[in-house]
Amino acid sequence: QVQLVESGGGLVQAGGSLRLSCAASGRTFSSYGMGWFRQAPGKERSFVATISRRGGSTNYADSVKGRFTISRDNAKNTVYLQMNSLKPEDTAVYYCAASFQGGAYGYWGQGTQVSVSS
Repeated sequence: QVQLVESGGGLVQAGGSLRLSCAASGRTFSSYGMGWFRQAPGKERSFVATISRRGGSTNYADSVKGRFTISRDNAKNTVYLQMNSLKPEDTAVYYCAASFQGGAYGYWGQGTQVSVSS
């Protein structure tokens, strides 16, 4: 099992940047594909970005391509989401999730709030 704790959320003006971090417990972090998802008020949770177990492959939602970058440091058991050129529509609770060896995202953090003012 893995436990996930997100940090780095906050309030930022449009055009600004934030970096989210997700710290994972356990010694098998490199066995997990990792992802970031978000849920805006009144909307369902949606995919933002994913990264493979060793970091060689990434995928992004069209709405964040070119603005967000997902990365991971397996030595630190941490995955990051660098968010640049933030827009008010990026306002949401951001969740980190883990997928064991290509399975479903079965492990989730508690979420961190990102608010972008216009």
